[in-house]
Order: sequence, then C-alpha cells, then structure tokens
Amino acid sequence: MAYIDYYKVLGIDKTATEAEIKKAYRKLARKYHPDVNPGDTEAEEKFKQLNEANEVLGNPENRKKYDKYGKDWQHADAYENAERQQRAYSNQGGRSQYSGGYSQNDFSDFFGSMFGGSGGAGNRSQFRGQDFNATLQLNLDEVYKTEKRTITINGKNIRLTIPAGVENGQIIKIKGYGGEGINGGPKGDLLLQFSIANNSDFKRDKANLYKTVDLDLYTAILGGELIVETFDGKVKLKVAAGTQSGAQVKLKGKGFPVYKKENQYGDLFITYAVKVPTDLSEREKELFEELSKIHSS
Repeated sequence: MAYIDYYKVLGIDKTATEAEIKKAYRKLARKYHPDVNPGDTEAEEKFKQLNEANEVLGNPENRKKYDKYGKDWQHADAYENAERQQRAYSNQGGRSQYSGGYSQNDFSDFFGSMFGGSGGAGNRSQFRGQDFNATLQLNLDEVYKTEKRTITINGKNIRLTIPAGVENGQIIKIKGYGGEGINGGPKGDLLLQFSIANNSDFKRDKANLYKTVDLDLYTAILGGELIVETFDGKVKLKVAAGTQSGAQVKLKGKGFPVYKKENQYGDLFITYAVKVPTDLSEREKELFEELSKIHSS
C-alpha cells in the first residue's frame, strides 16, 4: 500500500489536537463533498482521502499506530507481538519458553519478514490482516430502496448492495476487503458504517415515519379531504369533522422499508396542526361573532 500523508491531506501539523483534526476534516469534507461537486472526479477522490485520513487520525489509537508505523500502521499489533516474542526469546538466552505452539524458526521467519531480517528455514507464522473502518454518507431517500453502489477504499473499487431500510450508524461487515494478511494469512474485513442524513420533513424511528401536517380551521371543524405527501407519493385523507389540533392518524404500510424484510414497511403517523386564520375580513369576523353567540346561547 502506498504511503499517504494523512496530516498533509487534512492540512494540519502532526501536533494537531483532536478538536483541530475534527475541525479540519469537517471544513474540507464540506468543500469536497460529491453533492457540492457533482461530476468532479478530483473532488471525489479528495473526499475519499479525507474520509480515510479522518478514520485514522480521528481515532487516537489508530493515530498512535500511524505515527509509529506509517503506511504499515494496520499491522501494528502484529509487529509489536513479534517484537515481544523476539525479546522473550532473547531474554531466555536463546532458549524459547513460549508455549503458544510456535517454534524458534517461526519467530525468526516472522520477525525477519517484518523487519528485514534474513529469516530462518521453518514455516512462517501467518497473521490475519487488519480490519478497515470506513464511513459511507447517504441521504435518507437513498436508502428507501435497495440499490447497488461502487465505493473506493484504499484504491480498491468495491461493488456492494445497500439494503433498503439500513439505519443511521449501522455497521455492515464486508469480508476480505481489509488489510492484507501477513505471510499468506487471510485478509481482514471492511467494517462499513452508514451515516444517513435526513433530507426530508419526516421523522424516522426505525421503520415508522412521523410527519406534522397543517390543517385549516374550516376543514378541522367541518371535515373534508386533505392531500398529504408520503415518502413515496401523495395520498388523499378524509378528515373527520371536529378534528382537534394534535390529533394523529396512522397510514398503515406507508412508512419506511423494514431492513432485509422484502415488501414489509412500517407505518406513517400524521399529526394534524390546526391553523387559526389571522387575516379575517370584517365579514368573517362578524360571522365568527354570530357563531360564538349561537354556541354560547
């Protein structure tokens, strides 16, 4: 893997604080976001690098490994384990006291392969590759239907299917798309977290949706019909006479898709907000006064 200077990507010094890293990332992410730069491949690539830099430098443990091992930071645990094993072996005067099932040649081969030594004749120890973490930013309307998308992680294009109904903060594991294994060991996995922005006027709670709809006073009193926007189109509602502000109706099956449950949807809850008119004509005021007298008599 080629070395990428993540400090340079974010335009910060190596002494930057966590707050400075977060501030730099947010500023640049807004500037290079694909929604702001549609069709700009350079901006898209820059945005991907920014996300990688934030995943590394924004995590104190990852940053510590990156500062010490550079491009090989994903293998930091394996390196340090090998160092500990080598030191333990040396402290025993050349006599291996390790009981984990590895031989002296295993230690020598692995340590040599990690740090440029000559290596021994035995079989090399295998280590699983590091798991990668990435964040995929989507809008709510982009997860209403199952869709396929190609993402690029560390220069590799990954074609994946995003199931309808995936939730904000949810993490899925893509097996085998992490770091390379050591000495022929298996690759790590990619842990992909979804960051879903609600770009709608609906409130989402799992598969249920909630929306407040204005209702004019006359329809609230006399009843009637109302056209309401759902997530996938308009519907006509019958409003009962005497509907109170705050009254709620449920539209069954008009909510959000249930994750990995084909053709299953939550419900949409509509809350009415009755609006009192403020621009009454003199005649309208007179009529309301008459109604008030009739009602109180």
